[in-house]
Order: sequence, then C-alpha cells, then structure tokens
Amino acid sequence: MNGFSTRRFTFTAAAVTGALAASLSLAAPAVAVAPASATATYDCAAAGSGSVTLTAADSGSGKTVRIDSTDIRTQFPLEPNSVITTLKLQKTSGGATSEVQFSGAVHGAAAPGDPLSFGPLPLAAGSLAAGDTTDSVALTGAPSATNWSLKFDVTNPAGTFTSYCTATSGQSAAFTW
Repeated sequence: MNGFSTRRFTFTAAAVTGALAASLSLAAPAVAVAPASATATYDCAAAGSGSVTLTAADSGSGKTVRIDSTDIRTQFPLEPNSVITTLKLQKTSGGATSEVQFSGAVHGAAAPGDPLSFGPLPLAAGSLAAGDTTDSVALTGAPSATNWSLKFDVTNPAGTFTSYCTATSGQSAAFTW
C-alpha cells in the first residue's frame, strides 16, 4: 500500500511541477524600468504647481506610469475612475524623438484638497521598445488645450471639463524602458 501512495505522490508532484512550469513559461516576464521613479515640476494652473512623482513599470505585457503629487491637489470631489488622465512624454529611440501617451481612468475617490494620485496609466499612444527613453519636456506658456503635458478629462455632477498642466522641468532622470 505504501508503494502505491509513493507512486501516486510522485506522479502528482511531477504533474503539478509540469503545470507550474508551463504556466510560468506563458506569463510575460517583468522588465525593469530604470529608474523606477522620477520627479518633474508641473504647472496645473488653479490646481497648483510643484513636484510630481512619476513611477514607471513594465510588466512585460504592459507599460504604465503612475502620477502622484502632494503639491498639486484635486479641486473637486472625484468618484473613483471618473477622470481620464493623459500624460505626454517625449520618447527617444535610436536618436529620433517622438511622443508617447499614457492614458486611463484609474484612481480612487478624492475630496477637494486631496493630493493628486492617478494610475497606473497604461501606454495608450505610441510604442516603447527595450532601450527607449521617455522624459517630461518643459513647455513655456500657460497650460491650455494646445499646450499641455498632462490633462484631466473630468466628469462630475456639475458636468464635464478638461484641466491642463504643463511640465516646467524635465524629469530628475529619464526612464529607460
């Protein structure tokens, strides 16, 4: 009887190990972004201006950036995931520059005056390959529909509106994907 149990255990353990190995081989590998976070300054007009922390991640199946700031605050009560946030970054790949955008409605509920916290926002426009870099680009002039680095499309009981921000500095370090 013990021989039967040992064989069954060995067979079961081998099957579980094989299934685990197969599932791990199908999972996308995590890829490190260096540095994992960087700061830049942004001017968001009435919402404030100051330091913003950008946190980048690459799961292997998706690239994301999270946006956090204690200097820039929410101006209205926000229901969870009610704001579409879009961040524009300059991409450099092989010496050529272009733009990528991270965008999504990913955030918790917030009260007026709460610190800014959105994301992780998925890559929504453009592409990034291993070795590409992205950076905030300092813009001159007031934030507007034609001059922005970061925008918030807000839907609340009062209606829908868009708030714009401009980067006023590059990042403390560009992200290398």
